[in-house]
Amino acid sequence: MQTVSVVIPTWNRASTIGAAIRSVLNQTHPVHEVLICDDGSTDTTREIVNGFNDNRIQFIEGPRAGRPAVPRNRGIRVAQGEWIAFLDSDDEWTPHKLEMQFKDLDRTGTKASCTNAARVVPEASNHGKYLNTFHRRFHLAVLLQTNFVICSSVLVSKELLLNVGGFPEDESLRAVEDYALWLRIATLTDFVYNPEALTVYLDDSNNSIRVGSKEFVQKENVMKNLYEWYGQEEATLHQDAIRRAYKVAMKQNGRSFWERLKVK
Repeated sequence: MQTVSVVIPTWNRASTIGAAIRSVLNQTHPVHEVLICDDGSTDTTREIVNGFNDNRIQFIEGPRAGRPAVPRNRGIRVAQGEWIAFLDSDDEWTPHKLEMQFKDLDRTGTKASCTNAARVVPEASNHGKYLNTFHRRFHLAVLLQTNFVICSSVLVSKELLLNVGGFPEDESLRAVEDYALWLRIATLTDFVYNPEALTVYLDDSNNSIRVGSKEFVQKENVMKNLYEWYGQEEATLHQDAIRRAYKVAMKQNGRSFWERLKVK
């Protein structure tokens, strides 16, 4: 059976961390470990985590960074599983999530998987699915258009994750560091996408790290990061794939956007 390490970054989420952990422990595909990567919480998060009587759960403390990339990378570094799954501490999984994702991975031979999510908006009565797309695989050219990958749904090969360097921790990528990582991963493998809502995503704009961020500036920073990354020696093997994807995206997003990044 494939071994899975679950990385859950958290900061002052005492009210939701318990439900997130329970949803992991209730998986029909048992997990190898649950890594709670704290970002300097000052509430009772630690006490709630320690209250679980399960030796698979580890509380990994760290100083306040204010960027989810930092605690996530801390978890990646110590993870023992062959596969790594990410879950935010205010989201949850349905019981068959991992089981269904491994079926998708086995069927397609890909090394990364993501799913749709039930979107929960506080104080709203109608939730529905988060994504509406006909795609069943997200390749690089598709992801250059927009970020279809929900972080709390991702299951990815640890070896591949380490090959691309984990989450970039640049301050300019705060709130979009996951998008930057998905693009790097997509230079090596497609994301197989399951349209079922196997994740429960809390869409709380009042407590989101994305509040106040400008979408266009965010995307430009992500694309610059990708462009700089693939210029590094270890990424040179992927340059042709990235250039081809840029050409496709250029036709749809408009040449001026890509010319600003000096992409040829």
